[in-house]
Amino acid sequence: MRILITGGAGFVGSSLASLFLRQNPKNEVVVLDNLRRRGSELNLAKLRDLGAQFYHGDIRCVADLNDLPGVFDLLIEASAEPSVHAGQDGSPDYVLQSNLVGTLNCLEYARKKVDALIFMSTSRLYSIAPLRAIRLVESDTRFEIAPNQTLPGISHDGISEEFPNHLHRSFYGATKLCSEMILQEYVASYGLRAVINRCSVITGPGQFGKVDQGVFGMWVAAHCFDRPLTYTGFGGTGKQVRDLLHPRDLFELINLQLEKLDECAGDSFNVGGGTSNSTSMLEFTDLCRDVTGCSVPMSQDERTQNVDVPLYITDCGKVSAKFGWRIKTGLREIVEETSQWVRDNQSLLRELFT
Repeated sequence: MRILITGGAGFVGSSLASLFLRQNPKNEVVVLDNLRRRGSELNLAKLRDLGAQFYHGDIRCVADLNDLPGVFDLLIEASAEPSVHAGQDGSPDYVLQSNLVGTLNCLEYARKKVDALIFMSTSRLYSIAPLRAIRLVESDTRFEIAPNQTLPGISHDGISEEFPNHLHRSFYGATKLCSEMILQEYVASYGLRAVINRCSVITGPGQFGKVDQGVFGMWVAAHCFDRPLTYTGFGGTGKQVRDLLHPRDLFELINLQLEKLDECAGDSFNVGGGTSNSTSMLEFTDLCRDVTGCSVPMSQDERTQNVDVPLYITDCGKVSAKFGWRIKTGLREIVEETSQWVRDNQSLLRELFT
């Protein structure tokens, strides 16, 4: 199989590229990336060792796509400005150009030169006001979903595809939702074989995490490097909850989706760790301490940003029913693998994380 991965030097893209190459040495993987994300350049040596072909390019530039050689069996569109805070304190130009215009360029390229497409979307396209309106119960260590919800698409299992997304959601979320809608038009008009994965937090070894994106990877690294951390927002208690997904589980899902692509073309699926792989920052801190053996100084910042939400847990009912998919990598394994990666690469990563 000949595979093109845009954003292929980033965390998700490079993880999927490596997994495809390890799955079958006959797979040919082409990686396109503009290397804007600090740390992504460190993935190039590993990708080349595995046999990937790297092209330094930007999906905002049509010529960079058109210069790629040949045609492809599969395009994984994993490029993005992934921060929900992008454009909040300045111009939204880059996030709009990269996540919307760039994706439009990828769709037009796929129409001509790609047989199948997996679009990496996000859970952050669900509207912020309804997410904040979910009825919650506060326990000692986390916010929890209360019974008797009034909104559609929310239950004990988490947030489903029926949850409201008609109100504001951040520039990041808006660009992804717009891209989904245009993708569906390409499916209907041109027969593009494509599926949409609305992923929750993807994390694991190889993630150069920051506060505004990849915070769980950063959290593990801070414990390895004995760096202070801060609970931010919603009173600074660390009780915000997210569900975590390892790239291996995403890779397994993509393989299942490729077998049924004609049945689900144009459809969107919530993909994440679900309730069993959900954690608050407070609980995650305890897990990091346990795995790394390091306790770091913790502070509090009670201020809540306008794009922050107290809880997001993926209801994976639709994707599980369609593909028989279940996550296999638990929270502890994610932390163990990430901390081992940091310790194995301390000299390389110290400057990035400290």
